[in-house]
Amino acid sequence: MRAVWSCMTGACTSMIEVKVTKMTEDERVEMTPPPRSGGGFLPRFDTSLVPRNSISGRALVAVVAIMTFLASLTTGGVILVNQAANEWQADVSREVTIQLIPAAGRNVDALVDKAVSVARAYPGIGDVRAYSKDESSKLLEPWLGAGLKLDELPVPRLIVVKIASGATPDIPQLQRILAEQVPGATLDDHRGWIDRMRAMSGTAVVAGLAILAMMFVATILSVTFATRGAMATNKTVIEVLHFVGAKNGFIASNFQRHFLLLGLQGGAIGGGGAIILFALAALMSRWFAGTAGGAQTQALFGSFAIGWGGYFAVLVQVVLIAAVTAYTSRHTVNRTLEMID
Repeated sequence: MRAVWSCMTGACTSMIEVKVTKMTEDERVEMTPPPRSGGGFLPRFDTSLVPRNSISGRALVAVVAIMTFLASLTTGGVILVNQAANEWQADVSREVTIQLIPAAGRNVDALVDKAVSVARAYPGIGDVRAYSKDESSKLLEPWLGAGLKLDELPVPRLIVVKIASGATPDIPQLQRILAEQVPGATLDDHRGWIDRMRAMSGTAVVAGLAILAMMFVATILSVTFATRGAMATNKTVIEVLHFVGAKNGFIASNFQRHFLLLGLQGGAIGGGGAIILFALAALMSRWFAGTAGGAQTQALFGSFAIGWGGYFAVLVQVVLIAAVTAYTSRHTVNRTLEMID
């Protein structure tokens, strides 16, 4: 004959299965659970309600680690693109270009000297550099190739004007002065290029946020399926606990604690791997800083250093993914138990 003895205290329930034969009074006393100071009974669990080292648990840790790693790479990539775009905008916005197109009857060299003197005398201008004819022609070599004779082509002469640090000169006014005093001179403040840079960086940020949102949705779905699998594995125990009066919060808290630890473990693995990868990338960029490839890479992506702010963002993602994992598990358990009711 088998009997099930149950003890409940508020939100806690423990079950003891014993084999009943002929019991003496002393044996009955030994089976009586020890009272606690508050007058109730201390719940005792020999094993966890949710298995800790199950195959589904290890699989969920791997999924969370992969999602956290990809999310951290996305965040770091967005930070690098945004930093590079801001540096490009800062560099481009501190310079304007004056162009002089050769034409019949124009003394281009004299006009260049005049434009240089006008620009240098204008308030807020720091440095003015005029490119020679040969230097202007070499600027076209990346597109037209070397060895071409450009003597018969109206190659424009360029004058690079750098704005003084902290100054905000009136560029439209400078443009009007140049148009009045230097025939054929045009001024380009690179406003179109800056707008394209802003659009590109904004698109990168929006795309990164969209990818992060999809990864969080995938993580939530994975945790939901893993929680339902764990509940199906322990269905008999959960139903008995629920039948004898265990509150839903008690059962859900066990799952929440279990999946919180899994989320922290997987997040730490994925986030730690991403931090190591970014640290190695920044270190390698310093090693190759003097090479041509390193210079081109640094011009496009900066120093590959996401900074302390980037590392902090990765750590925040680890904690956030763990919190989402725990909350999703608790929500799934509560909804499932409500269906049992």
